[in-house]
Amino acid sequence: MSFNLEALGIWTEQKHFTVERERIAAYAAATNDPIAEHRAGDLAPPVFAVVPAFESGAEAVLAVAPPELLMMLVHGEQDFFYHRQITPGMELVTRSAPLGVRQTSAGVVVAVKSETRTPDGNLVNEQWMSTFFRGAQDEQSAGEQAPPHALDDTLRAETPVGEAKQHVDEDQTVRYAEPSGDHNPIHLDPDFARAVGLPGIINHGLCTMAFASHAVICIAQENRVAEADPRNLERLAVRFARPVLPGQDISTRVWAAAGAQGFAFETSSDAGQVVIKDGLALFRRP
Repeated sequence: MSFNLEALGIWTEQKHFTVERERIAAYAAATNDPIAEHRAGDLAPPVFAVVPAFESGAEAVLAVAPPELLMMLVHGEQDFFYHRQITPGMELVTRSAPLGVRQTSAGVVVAVKSETRTPDGNLVNEQWMSTFFRGAQDEQSAGEQAPPHALDDTLRAETPVGEAKQHVDEDQTVRYAEPSGDHNPIHLDPDFARAVGLPGIINHGLCTMAFASHAVICIAQENRVAEADPRNLERLAVRFARPVLPGQDISTRVWAAAGAQGFAFETSSDAGQVVIKDGLALFRRP
């Protein structure tokens, strides 16, 4: 069950995606997005960037990982770098490559990079996805890992600039599956989820990330940060620490960091567990 290190650095074939207003609006609705432009389908929410890259990124993971371990896969980290916003009518092409494999005490991390461009080659966004294979052992570490975005521990002693409380609906995973394209049974089939060691179906990590992104943007706007417009978002990164269950309440605390345009954040569940760690949002000056 060794990982295929020879696949590192090999890019997938380009995947084509047409951005539809209805798909943007459906994604916003499925993530309880409060931002009017997103819900109208005029502007894609930040985490929507994963949708055009979903198939390509999965293909890159499968090029490296043994098929026997796929049911032990969990999403470890996600990191978006935005160069231009996604709007209705855009034609996009995405390619992905597995760039690194790293052994940890609890399993193996596979780092995948995706690039989404316009057909004439203009870069729309870059994203790093770190997938974690629980329990995998005796693997050689090789290649490149995703860039760091760790939260400075000293920030937790400071007063947050804001805190947002949100509710994950009982049907959140069902609503999210279709517009995201992610029909993994751990999010939809309770029996399957329990069979792979989970307490039941869990919320998609990227759905929880979308909730946190709303919190950060709205809190920044409430604090009258001029750059805190979704169109000015430059980077959004998280580490998924624990799963969120449908029906839970979550709370995102936001701290000023990395200068006037930067925010660090962390999300906890009503069970008192941190579910998103090392959150980072950077805005460019308009």
